Amino acid sequence: MRKIDDMVFKIKADFLRALSHPVRLQIIEFLKDGEASVSKLGAELGVEQSSLSRHLAILRNLGVLEARQEKTSVYYNLHDHDIFKVLRPIAELLRKKLKRSEKLLESLGKE
Repeated sequence: MRKIDDMVFKIKADFLRALSHPVRLQIIEFLKDGEASVSKLGAELGVEQSSLSRHLAILRNLGVLEARQEKTSVYYNLHDHDIFKVLRPIAELLRKKLKRSEKLLESLGKE
């Protein structure tokens, strides 16, 4: 049973590691409203084509994104919006942490 547990944790860690880049998170957020071409993503996010292609490939291989080609353009879309069931709670945890930090800083200023 231990070997299976190790494999499960590795799969989870690999998934989270793939999401752990700011550009990849920006791509996911940008695509929440629908598909976009690679050129549009690059222009909107201010990311160079080669770097963007690498990040898109990682997210596609992870199963987060799907791609379709239309003539010379490639369009990306979220494969499953359930990714936000992972990302939204993380954002909420970070908001709470920030509030605690702000309260601590306020209390330091009062001394």
